[in-house]
Amino acid sequence: MAATKVTAAGGVATPPARPVRFDDPQRNAAYWARIDRIVAAAPPLSNEQRAIVRTAFTQPEARRAA
Repeated sequence: MAATKVTAAGGVATPPARPVRFDDPQRNAAYWARIDRIVAAAPPLSNEQRAIVRTAFTQPEARRAA
């Protein structure tokens, strides 16, 4: 799944809407709040790690298998 950004009015990039994981809005909000906390606590990726991730997602074999 490719992450895309949508340019809003005024040229400000906003992330795409999050998928609904649960029918209950409170449970869904709690799920995404937990994801936000996990992401905020994670250390940033090094340039080498970024290169590995980019390579993995741009491989022709991975695209065909998906």
